Amino acid sequence: MDLVFTGRVIEWRGPSPYHFVRVPDEESADIREVAAMATYGWGAIPVRARVGEVVFHTSLFPKDGGYLLPLKDAVRRPQGLSTGNDVTVAMTIRL
Repeated sequence: MDLVFTGRVIEWRGPSPYHFVRVPDEESADIREVAAMATYGWGAIPVRARVGEVVFHTSLFPKDGGYLLPLKDAVRRPQGLSTGNDVTVAMTIRL
């Protein structure tokens, strides 16, 4: 499943701070339809994503009925992305 969406970079301040992009509701609903086939445990969904020119592999985290896409510093920094920026994400669910 291929998806393209725009979302805002948010910061989670847990034991170690991390940045995410919240997957919009419509795309989250699409992901839920294939989640059982894609998850490898506790609801995490493996994906291949592209933000700008950076392509990376990660896993979506389920949160409040939707999903969060983690953005490592190696993805954010080369593009100057920080909390509050809107980004376009191209993503493929890895089944």
